[in-house]
Amino acid sequence: MMEDWRHGGFGLYIHWPFCQSKCPYCDFNSHVAAQIDQKRWQAAYLAELGRIGDQTKDRVLNSVFFGGGTPSLMNPDLVAAILEKVRNTWTMANDIEITMEANPGSVEAGRFVGYRDAGVNRISIGLQALNDSDLRRLGRMHSVAEGKAAYAIARAAFDRVSFDLIYARQDQTCADWRKELTEALAMEPTHLSLYQLTVEDGTVFGARHSLGQLHGLPDEDLSSDMYLMTQEICEAGGLPAYEVSNHAKPGQESRHNLIYWRMGDYAGIGPGAHGRLTIAQQRWATEAPKQPGAWLEMVEKGLPGELPRSASSRDDHTMEYLLMSLRLVEGSDTARFKAISGYDLPEPKLRNLEAGGLVQRDAGQLKTTATGRLLLNAILRDLLV
Repeated sequence: MMEDWRHGGFGLYIHWPFCQSKCPYCDFNSHVAAQIDQKRWQAAYLAELGRIGDQTKDRVLNSVFFGGGTPSLMNPDLVAAILEKVRNTWTMANDIEITMEANPGSVEAGRFVGYRDAGVNRISIGLQALNDSDLRRLGRMHSVAEGKAAYAIARAAFDRVSFDLIYARQDQTCADWRKELTEALAMEPTHLSLYQLTVEDGTVFGARHSLGQLHGLPDEDLSSDMYLMTQEICEAGGLPAYEVSNHAKPGQESRHNLIYWRMGDYAGIGPGAHGRLTIAQQRWATEAPKQPGAWLEMVEKGLPGELPRSASSRDDHTMEYLLMSLRLVEGSDTARFKAISGYDLPEPKLRNLEAGGLVQRDAGQLKTTATGRLLLNAILRDLLV
């Protein structure tokens, strides 16, 4: 069980915590800073890569993901230095995927060729909406025209380009979303991430919502209708779902995110970055300090060995495997589940879920249906109690 991570592979997540502005719906660890000493940050990232590399030397690295924040605010030289250190630290898979999240502003788009030359081979662009008034409501700094221009630049520089859209927005109808999604598919992305707007505590939207000032949010039925419509339109458009919120042309799935969902190991580097690492037969959950200054100071003082980490119990591992794998269309491997947990999933409950059209079984895989993925938390509660 302790080498179970090999089923999912090994990835590296690098968190860049800075943004030009904070979006009102965002609850990620992102910060606005007037000045950033990128050389100082480079030294810290390289130090952390060396430390993690010492613990995981024998591994083949399958993916690197620059997330944020807005990683496309990083200087291409900084990205190149990080990737050179990565190449000198691990054996890299022949088909390694190196993704960078990017905002669609003209400044960031101007760096795309520099990132490609540094070794990035996949770009994920946060378009978020194809409607200017909704972009303003979401607090985005780009227009639809700027977003499409950045997308065109990315397509010219990279073979693999994904973009994100948020739906179930304020006052959005099914007809609005159908039109927008059809427009998105006409742009011929290889991958789409399509997220329902969620109102999180601690965000500007969360504060407005608590005051009754966030109007026009869809009810649960409308959100569900939009979700199921999304599955049908993307399937017909050649980008079927492979995960709850992610759609891709066959073979263009995000390899990095598949490491998460298939319960591989991944190292998280940077402020607030999470990781899962199996070391000396024990799986550890790691989480770095969130504040950029605190993380930087900790690394510079040579204290990263004191990063908070907690041992994952067998129950933790079992729950996490089922939670992650059932998000995927491919589902959970029932033999792997038993190897992790020590027991079989309860047959009577499985039959009930099958009868309700929420799951299906196929050649040793337990899969959620499109409707089942909408009710994933309820399925998990049923199976794990």
